[in-house]
Amino acid sequence: MNRIYLDHNATTPVDPAVLEAMLPYLRDAYGNASSVHELGRAAREAVEKARAQVARLLGAEPREIVFTSGGTEADNQAIRGVLELARTPEGRPGHVVTSAIEHPAVLNTCQYVAKRGHAATYLAVDTTGRVKLAEVAPAFTPETVLVSVMLANNEIGTLQPVREVARLAHEKGIPVHTDAVQALGRVPVDVDDLGVDLLTISSHKIYGPKGTGALYVRRGTRIAPLLHGGHHENRRRAGTENVPGIVGFGRACELAGERLAEVAAHEARLRDRLQQGILARVPHVQVNGHLTERLPNTLNVGFMFVEGEGLLMNLDLEGIAVSTGSACSSGDLKPSHVLLALGLDHAAAHGTLRFSLGRSNTEVEIDATIDAVARVVERVRAMSPMYHDFRKQQQAEAASHA
Repeated sequence: MNRIYLDHNATTPVDPAVLEAMLPYLRDAYGNASSVHELGRAAREAVEKARAQVARLLGAEPREIVFTSGGTEADNQAIRGVLELARTPEGRPGHVVTSAIEHPAVLNTCQYVAKRGHAATYLAVDTTGRVKLAEVAPAFTPETVLVSVMLANNEIGTLQPVREVARLAHEKGIPVHTDAVQALGRVPVDVDDLGVDLLTISSHKIYGPKGTGALYVRRGTRIAPLLHGGHHENRRRAGTENVPGIVGFGRACELAGERLAEVAAHEARLRDRLQQGILARVPHVQVNGHLTERLPNTLNVGFMFVEGEGLLMNLDLEGIAVSTGSACSSGDLKPSHVLLALGLDHAAAHGTLRFSLGRSNTEVEIDATIDAVARVVERVRAMSPMYHDFRKQQQAEAASHA
Protein backbone atom coordinates (compact mmCIF):
# COMPACT_ATOMS: atom_id res chain seq x y z
CA MET A 1 0.00 0.00 0.00
CA ASN A 2 1.35 3.43 -0.96
CA ARG A 3 0.68 5.61 2.06
CA ILE A 4 -0.34 9.27 1.72
CA TYR A 5 0.90 11.51 4.52
CA LEU A 6 -1.27 14.59 5.13
CA ASP A 7 -0.33 15.35 8.74
CA HIS A 8 2.63 17.70 8.28
CA ASN A 9 1.40 20.06 11.02
CA ALA A 10 2.07 17.23 13.48
CA THR A 11 5.57 16.58 12.17
CA THR A 12 7.54 16.42 8.94
CA PRO A 13 10.04 13.85 7.64
CA VAL A 14 13.69 14.78 8.00
CA ASP A 15 15.05 16.19 4.74
CA PRO A 16 17.92 14.04 3.35
CA ALA A 17 20.13 17.15 3.17
CA VAL A 18 19.41 17.84 6.83
CA LEU A 19 20.30 14.29 7.82
CA GLU A 20 23.51 14.53 5.80
CA ALA A 21 24.48 17.70 7.69
CA MET A 22 23.80 16.01 11.02
CA LEU A 23 25.61 12.71 10.49
CA PRO A 24 29.20 13.93 11.12
CA TYR A 25 28.12 15.20 14.55
CA LEU A 26 26.55 11.85 15.39
CA ARG A 27 29.66 9.89 14.36
CA ASP A 28 33.04 11.57 14.45
CA ALA A 29 32.57 15.23 15.52
CA TYR A 30 31.05 14.28 18.86
CA GLY A 31 32.64 16.96 21.02
CA ASN A 32 30.87 18.96 23.70
CA ALA A 33 30.38 22.50 22.41
CA SER A 34 31.58 23.86 25.75
CA SER A 35 34.93 22.02 25.63
CA VAL A 36 38.04 23.97 24.61
CA HIS A 37 39.88 21.19 22.79
CA GLU A 38 39.67 20.63 19.03
CA LEU A 39 36.57 18.43 19.09
CA GLY A 40 34.81 20.91 21.34
CA ARG A 41 35.79 23.87 19.17
CA ALA A 42 34.46 22.06 16.07
CA ALA A 43 31.14 21.47 17.83
CA ARG A 44 30.98 25.13 18.93
CA GLU A 45 31.62 26.32 15.38
CA ALA A 46 28.80 24.08 14.13
CA VAL A 47 26.39 25.43 16.76
CA GLU A 48 27.23 29.03 15.94
CA LYS A 49 26.88 28.40 12.21
CA ALA A 50 23.41 26.96 12.86
CA ARG A 51 22.55 29.92 15.09
CA ALA A 52 23.36 32.25 12.18
CA GLN A 53 21.25 30.13 9.79
CA VAL A 54 18.24 30.27 12.11
CA ALA A 55 18.68 34.00 12.70
CA ARG A 56 18.91 34.69 8.95
CA LEU A 57 15.54 33.04 8.30
CA LEU A 58 13.95 35.22 11.01
CA GLY A 59 15.72 38.48 10.14
CA ALA A 60 17.31 38.40 13.58
CA GLU A 61 20.79 38.68 15.04
CA PRO A 62 22.50 35.37 15.91
CA ARG A 63 22.95 36.37 19.56
CA GLU A 64 19.16 36.75 19.84
CA ILE A 65 18.63 33.00 19.21
CA VAL A 66 18.41 30.65 22.21
CA PHE A 67 18.35 26.95 21.32
CA THR A 68 15.86 24.80 23.24
CA SER A 69 14.53 21.24 23.17
CA GLY A 70 11.53 22.34 21.09
CA GLY A 71 8.56 24.66 20.85
CA THR A 72 7.05 23.72 24.19
CA GLU A 73 10.18 24.60 26.14
CA ALA A 74 10.55 27.86 24.20
CA ASP A 75 6.94 28.85 24.95
CA ASN A 76 7.46 28.06 28.64
CA GLN A 77 10.66 30.09 28.79
CA ALA A 78 9.06 33.06 27.07
CA ILE A 79 6.02 33.23 29.35
CA ARG A 80 7.49 32.08 32.65
CA GLY A 81 10.77 33.89 32.02
CA VAL A 82 9.08 37.26 31.55
CA LEU A 83 6.64 36.79 34.42
CA GLU A 84 9.37 35.70 36.84
CA LEU A 85 11.05 39.08 36.45
CA ALA A 86 7.76 40.97 36.41
CA ARG A 87 7.01 40.96 40.12
CA THR A 88 7.48 44.33 41.77
CA PRO A 89 9.51 44.72 44.96
CA GLU A 90 6.17 44.63 46.79
CA GLY A 91 5.48 41.23 45.23
CA ARG A 92 2.64 42.35 42.96
CA PRO A 93 2.14 39.63 40.31
CA GLY A 94 2.19 40.11 36.56
CA HIS A 95 -0.56 39.69 33.99
CA VAL A 96 -0.37 37.98 30.58
CA VAL A 97 -2.82 38.42 27.69
CA THR A 98 -3.17 35.55 25.23
CA SER A 99 -5.80 34.11 22.88
CA ALA A 100 -8.37 31.39 23.44
CA ILE A 101 -7.01 29.23 20.60
CA GLU A 102 -3.33 29.00 21.50
CA HIS A 103 -1.39 25.76 21.42
CA PRO A 104 -1.50 23.86 24.75
CA ALA A 105 2.15 24.80 25.28
CA VAL A 106 0.98 28.40 25.73
CA LEU A 107 -2.46 27.83 27.27
CA ASN A 108 -1.25 25.36 29.89
CA THR A 109 1.71 27.56 30.76
CA CYS A 110 -0.63 30.51 31.27
CA GLN A 111 -2.81 28.35 33.49
CA TYR A 112 0.30 27.26 35.42
CA VAL A 113 1.43 30.82 36.17
CA ALA A 114 -2.15 31.82 37.03
CA LYS A 115 -2.22 29.14 39.73
CA ARG A 116 0.94 30.68 41.16
CA GLY A 117 -0.35 34.18 41.69
CA HIS A 118 -0.15 35.78 38.26
CA ALA A 119 -3.19 36.60 36.11
CA ALA A 120 -4.14 35.62 32.56
CA THR A 121 -6.71 36.95 30.11
CA TYR A 122 -7.82 34.90 27.09
CA LEU A 123 -8.90 36.93 24.07
CA ALA A 124 -11.91 35.72 22.12
CA VAL A 125 -11.70 35.04 18.38
CA ASP A 126 -14.26 35.52 15.63
CA THR A 127 -15.86 32.67 13.67
CA THR A 128 -12.81 32.46 11.40
CA GLY A 129 -10.40 32.09 14.31
CA ARG A 130 -8.92 35.59 14.22
CA VAL A 131 -8.33 37.58 17.41
CA LYS A 132 -10.74 40.47 17.75
CA LEU A 133 -8.41 43.48 17.63
CA ALA A 134 -10.98 45.75 19.27
CA GLU A 135 -10.69 43.63 22.42
CA VAL A 136 -6.89 43.64 22.67
CA ALA A 137 -6.12 47.05 24.22
CA PRO A 138 -9.07 46.90 26.68
CA ALA A 139 -7.58 43.66 28.05
CA PHE A 140 -4.43 45.45 29.24
CA THR A 141 -4.08 46.37 32.90
CA PRO A 142 -1.30 48.21 34.78
CA GLU A 143 0.08 44.75 35.66
CA THR A 144 0.18 43.44 32.05
CA VAL A 145 3.76 42.42 31.32
CA LEU A 146 3.35 40.17 28.27
CA VAL A 147 1.09 39.52 25.29
CA SER A 148 1.34 36.10 23.65
CA VAL A 149 -0.61 35.51 20.41
CA MET A 150 0.32 32.74 17.99
CA LEU A 151 1.20 33.58 14.39
CA ALA A 152 -0.65 30.64 12.82
CA ASN A 153 -3.06 28.20 14.39
CA ASN A 154 -2.01 24.57 14.23
CA GLU A 155 -5.53 23.15 13.77
CA ILE A 156 -7.25 25.52 11.33
CA GLY A 157 -4.29 27.37 9.84
CA THR A 158 -5.71 30.83 10.51
CA LEU A 159 -3.10 33.60 10.58
CA GLN A 160 -3.33 36.08 13.44
CA PRO A 161 -2.86 39.87 13.12
CA VAL A 162 0.31 39.72 15.21
CA ARG A 163 1.74 42.89 13.72
CA GLU A 164 -1.31 44.90 14.82
CA VAL A 165 -1.37 43.24 18.23
CA ALA A 166 2.29 44.11 18.74
CA ARG A 167 1.66 47.74 17.82
CA LEU A 168 -1.12 48.01 20.40
CA ALA A 169 0.98 46.35 23.09
CA HIS A 170 4.08 48.44 22.40
CA GLU A 171 2.04 51.62 22.75
CA LYS A 172 1.73 50.57 26.41
CA GLY A 173 5.33 49.36 26.68
CA ILE A 174 4.29 45.69 26.84
CA PRO A 175 6.54 43.06 25.20
CA VAL A 176 5.00 40.58 22.75
CA HIS A 177 5.60 36.88 22.23
CA THR A 178 4.33 34.81 19.31
CA ASP A 179 4.37 31.07 18.83
CA ALA A 180 5.42 30.82 15.18
CA VAL A 181 5.98 27.06 15.16
CA GLN A 182 3.40 26.35 12.44
CA ALA A 183 4.17 29.47 10.41
CA LEU A 184 7.92 28.97 9.96
CA GLY A 185 8.78 27.69 6.50
CA ARG A 186 5.22 28.20 5.25
CA VAL A 187 4.84 31.98 5.33
CA PRO A 188 7.47 34.73 5.72
CA VAL A 189 8.47 35.17 9.37
CA ASP A 190 10.48 38.33 10.07
CA VAL A 191 10.80 39.51 13.66
CA ASP A 192 11.16 43.18 12.76
CA ASP A 193 8.22 43.10 10.35
CA LEU A 194 6.07 41.45 13.01
CA GLY A 195 7.42 43.72 15.73
CA VAL A 196 7.66 40.92 18.29
CA ASP A 197 10.09 40.68 21.19
CA LEU A 198 9.97 36.90 21.66
CA LEU A 199 9.22 34.21 19.07
CA THR A 200 9.03 30.42 19.29
CA ILE A 201 10.05 28.02 16.50
CA SER A 202 10.60 24.25 16.23
CA SER A 203 12.79 22.12 13.99
CA HIS A 204 10.56 19.12 13.29
CA LYS A 205 7.87 21.25 11.60
CA ILE A 206 10.30 22.28 8.83
CA TYR A 207 11.87 18.91 7.88
CA GLY A 208 14.43 19.05 10.67
CA PRO A 209 14.97 16.65 13.59
CA LYS A 210 12.68 16.35 16.59
CA GLY A 211 13.89 17.54 19.97
CA THR A 212 15.29 20.89 18.84
CA GLY A 213 13.73 24.36 18.81
CA ALA A 214 14.59 27.95 19.52
CA LEU A 215 13.37 31.07 21.22
CA TYR A 216 14.11 34.42 19.64
CA VAL A 217 14.74 37.04 22.33
CA ARG A 218 15.03 40.60 21.06
CA ARG A 219 18.08 42.38 22.40
CA GLY A 220 17.15 44.23 25.58
CA THR A 221 14.17 42.01 26.45
CA ARG A 222 14.37 40.91 30.09
CA ILE A 223 13.77 37.20 30.58
CA ALA A 224 14.77 34.73 33.29
CA PRO A 225 16.15 31.29 32.36
CA LEU A 226 13.81 28.35 32.67
CA LEU A 227 16.59 25.85 33.37
CA HIS A 228 19.43 26.41 35.83
CA GLY A 229 22.88 24.88 35.62
CA GLY A 230 25.82 25.78 33.41
CA HIS A 231 26.40 29.00 31.49
CA HIS A 232 25.17 27.68 28.15
CA GLU A 233 23.38 29.81 25.54
CA ASN A 234 24.79 33.01 27.06
CA ARG A 235 23.37 32.02 30.46
CA ARG A 236 19.85 31.85 29.05
CA ARG A 237 19.40 28.06 28.78
CA ALA A 238 21.48 25.65 30.86
CA GLY A 239 22.36 22.22 29.51
CA THR A 240 24.79 20.69 27.03
CA GLU A 241 23.76 21.67 23.50
CA ASN A 242 22.23 19.02 21.24
CA VAL A 243 24.83 19.62 18.54
CA PRO A 244 23.47 17.21 15.86
CA GLY A 245 19.92 18.50 16.38
CA ILE A 246 21.01 22.13 16.27
CA VAL A 247 23.06 21.54 13.11
CA GLY A 248 20.03 19.88 11.49
CA PHE A 249 17.77 22.74 12.56
CA GLY A 250 20.15 25.27 11.04
CA ARG A 251 20.29 23.41 7.74
CA ALA A 252 16.50 22.99 7.73
CA CYS A 253 16.10 26.76 8.21
CA GLU A 254 18.51 27.43 5.37
CA LEU A 255 16.54 25.14 3.03
CA ALA A 256 13.21 26.58 4.19
CA GLY A 257 14.34 30.07 3.28
CA GLU A 258 15.52 28.98 -0.17
CA ARG A 259 12.30 27.10 -0.97
CA LEU A 260 9.67 29.20 0.81
CA ALA A 261 7.88 30.81 -2.14
CA GLU A 262 7.96 27.68 -4.30
CA VAL A 263 6.76 25.36 -1.54
CA ALA A 264 4.00 27.73 -0.37
CA ALA A 265 2.61 28.03 -3.90
CA HIS A 266 2.73 24.25 -4.39
CA GLU A 267 0.99 23.52 -1.08
CA ALA A 268 -1.67 26.19 -1.60
CA ARG A 269 -2.48 24.80 -5.04
CA LEU A 270 -2.90 21.28 -3.65
CA ARG A 271 -4.87 22.51 -0.62
CA ASP A 272 -7.31 24.33 -2.88
CA ARG A 273 -7.65 21.25 -5.08
CA LEU A 274 -8.40 19.13 -2.01
CA GLN A 275 -10.90 21.66 -0.65
CA GLN A 276 -12.76 21.99 -3.95
CA GLY A 277 -12.83 18.23 -4.42
CA ILE A 278 -14.26 17.52 -0.98
CA LEU A 279 -16.88 20.25 -1.28
CA ALA A 280 -17.92 18.93 -4.70
CA ARG A 281 -18.08 15.27 -3.71
CA VAL A 282 -19.26 15.29 -0.09
CA PRO A 283 -22.51 16.98 1.04
CA HIS A 284 -23.04 18.58 4.45
CA VAL A 285 -19.48 19.78 5.09
CA GLN A 286 -17.93 23.10 6.04
CA VAL A 287 -14.43 24.56 5.98
CA ASN A 288 -13.31 25.85 9.37
CA GLY A 289 -11.02 28.85 9.73
CA HIS A 290 -10.26 31.88 7.61
CA LEU A 291 -10.52 31.31 3.85
CA THR A 292 -7.74 33.71 2.87
CA GLU A 293 -5.70 34.60 5.98
CA ARG A 294 -4.42 31.08 6.52
CA LEU A 295 -1.45 28.80 6.04
CA PRO A 296 -1.03 27.53 2.49
CA ASN A 297 -0.90 23.89 3.56
CA THR A 298 -3.75 23.55 6.07
CA LEU A 299 -7.38 22.56 5.52
CA ASN A 300 -9.79 21.88 8.39
CA VAL A 301 -13.12 20.38 7.33
CA GLY A 302 -16.18 19.61 9.41
CA PHE A 303 -18.30 16.62 8.35
CA MET A 304 -21.84 16.61 9.73
CA PHE A 305 -23.39 13.47 11.26
CA VAL A 306 -20.11 11.60 11.82
CA GLU A 307 -17.27 11.45 14.33
CA GLY A 308 -13.89 12.65 13.19
CA GLU A 309 -12.14 9.76 14.95
CA GLY A 310 -14.17 7.27 12.91
CA LEU A 311 -13.23 9.03 9.69
CA LEU A 312 -9.57 9.19 10.72
CA MET A 313 -9.36 5.46 11.46
CA ASN A 314 -11.12 4.51 8.24
CA LEU A 315 -8.83 6.76 6.21
CA ASP A 316 -5.83 5.23 7.97
CA LEU A 317 -7.02 1.83 6.78
CA GLU A 318 -7.04 3.31 3.28
CA GLY A 319 -3.41 4.35 3.75
CA ILE A 320 -4.06 8.06 4.35
CA ALA A 321 -2.72 9.82 7.45
CA VAL A 322 -4.68 12.85 8.66
CA SER A 323 -5.56 14.32 12.05
CA THR A 324 -8.60 15.36 14.04
CA GLY A 325 -6.68 18.22 15.67
CA SER A 326 -3.26 18.85 17.12
CA ALA A 327 -0.98 15.89 17.73
CA CYS A 328 -0.56 17.02 21.35
CA SER A 329 -4.26 16.33 21.94
CA SER A 330 -4.24 12.82 20.45
CA GLY A 331 -6.30 10.48 22.62
CA ASP A 332 -8.21 13.35 24.25
CA LEU A 333 -11.95 12.81 23.74
CA LYS A 334 -12.77 16.41 24.55
CA PRO A 335 -13.74 18.53 21.52
CA SER A 336 -11.09 20.88 20.19
CA HIS A 337 -10.85 24.09 22.22
CA VAL A 338 -10.01 25.86 18.96
CA LEU A 339 -13.22 24.78 17.22
CA LEU A 340 -15.33 25.54 20.27
CA ALA A 341 -13.83 29.04 20.36
CA LEU A 342 -15.00 29.50 16.76
CA GLY A 343 -18.58 28.90 17.93
CA LEU A 344 -19.01 25.30 16.79
CA ASP A 345 -21.13 23.06 19.00
CA HIS A 346 -19.71 19.82 20.40
CA ALA A 347 -21.16 17.62 17.67
CA ALA A 348 -19.70 19.77 14.89
CA ALA A 349 -16.34 20.02 16.65
CA HIS A 350 -16.15 16.24 16.99
CA GLY A 351 -16.78 15.76 13.27
CA THR A 352 -13.71 17.50 11.90
CA LEU A 353 -10.54 16.45 10.12
CA ARG A 354 -7.33 18.40 9.60
CA PHE A 355 -5.44 17.88 6.36
CA SER A 356 -1.95 19.41 6.50
CA LEU A 357 0.05 19.10 3.30
CA GLY A 358 3.76 19.01 2.66
CA ARG A 359 6.12 19.78 -0.17
CA SER A 360 6.31 16.14 -1.35
CA ASN A 361 2.55 15.69 -1.81
CA THR A 362 1.27 15.37 -5.39
CA GLU A 363 -1.93 15.96 -7.35
CA VAL A 364 -2.30 12.19 -7.69
CA GLU A 365 -2.26 11.84 -3.91
CA ILE A 366 -4.78 14.65 -3.49
CA ASP A 367 -7.17 13.12 -6.00
CA ALA A 368 -6.83 9.73 -4.29
CA THR A 369 -7.58 11.41 -0.96
CA ILE A 370 -10.72 13.06 -2.34
CA ASP A 371 -11.97 9.70 -3.58
CA ALA A 372 -11.19 8.03 -0.27
CA VAL A 373 -12.85 10.77 1.80
CA ALA A 374 -16.02 10.52 -0.30
CA ARG A 375 -16.14 6.73 0.16
CA VAL A 376 -15.34 6.79 3.85
CA VAL A 377 -17.83 9.53 4.74
CA GLU A 378 -20.61 7.73 2.88
CA ARG A 379 -19.74 4.44 4.60
CA VAL A 380 -19.53 5.95 8.10
CA ARG A 381 -22.70 8.00 7.63
CA ALA A 382 -24.57 4.84 6.63
CA MET A 383 -24.00 3.64 10.22
CA SER A 384 -24.82 6.98 11.84
CA PRO A 385 -28.15 7.33 13.71
CA MET A 386 -27.75 11.11 13.42
CA TYR A 387 -27.60 10.88 9.66
CA HIS A 388 -30.58 8.54 9.45
CA ASP A 389 -32.65 10.90 11.61
CA PHE A 390 -31.63 13.79 9.35
CA ARG A 391 -32.64 11.89 6.21
CA LYS A 392 -36.01 10.98 7.72
CA GLN A 393 -36.61 14.61 8.58
CA GLN A 394 -35.69 15.63 5.04
CA GLN A 395 -38.07 13.04 3.58
CA ALA A 396 -40.89 14.16 5.88
CA GLU A 397 -40.40 17.79 4.91
CA ALA A 398 -40.36 16.87 1.22
CA ALA A 399 -43.57 14.88 1.60
CA SER A 400 -45.29 17.73 3.37
CA HIS A 401 -44.49 20.07 0.47
CA ALA A 402 -45.56 17.56 -2.20
